[in-house]
Amino acid sequence: ASILLLRACLALLAMPIYLLSFLGIWQPFCKKVFFPYFLEKFSAVHERKTKKHKQELFCNLSDFKSPSGELKLLEIGTGCGANFQFYPPGCKVTCSDINPNFQQALSRSMNKNQHIHYERFIVAAGEDLNQVPSGSVDAVICTLVLCSAHNVNGILKEALRVLRPGGAFYFLEHVAADHSSWQYFWQQVLYPTWKLVFDGCCLTRETWKNLEAANFSELNLKHFRVELPWMPIQPHVLGYAVK
Repeated sequence: ASILLLRACLALLAMPIYLLSFLGIWQPFCKKVFFPYFLEKFSAVHERKTKKHKQELFCNLSDFKSPSGELKLLEIGTGCGANFQFYPPGCKVTCSDINPNFQQALSRSMNKNQHIHYERFIVAAGEDLNQVPSGSVDAVICTLVLCSAHNVNGILKEALRVLRPGGAFYFLEHVAADHSSWQYFWQQVLYPTWKLVFDGCCLTRETWKNLEAANFSELNLKHFRVELPWMPIQPHVLGYAVK
């Protein structure tokens, strides 16, 4: 009851956004203007907090080179290109995102990271990567994407399809807090309004369960926290899974 009451109070505070959403104005504005701007600013903060974790996560990417010696990466939900700096020199990267409005920030990130080769940019949902041939990439990268995916299992299924045997799926995602914690209580309170404001981002997903249930032959997964004061997205998981 307390969660429902607090949700109602928060909805009243965010009433202008709910009204714009009802009129069909908020979603186009969010996708084209607000969310790309917010994500670029947020990525800079998140990057500082997770840099060490990302360095450790991506340090073995070169181990997944194909027998020919090439390393082909597919990044799902590339956004502003926050991961480019961690990729090995000379690797070939295909970028994909369902939202084409990140191009300006993405171009800036590409210009800063000339050590990798950019093959192409695909406008597509992670659940439908039909433009990418089966078994054609060595690694799939997916960070801060599964929280807003319409179908998490669908993305994992597509990742398995496009990976060659022996390839790896890398992930870093914010997840639900422990159910007995106050943070989980506030995640539930904020959930509906947060999802509306931040383009479908879900606060209470237990993404590690989807990863455990997927058909990977090996899963390396770690829970950790990102110190983001006053933010409900501190619990995270990271790791990689092998096909």
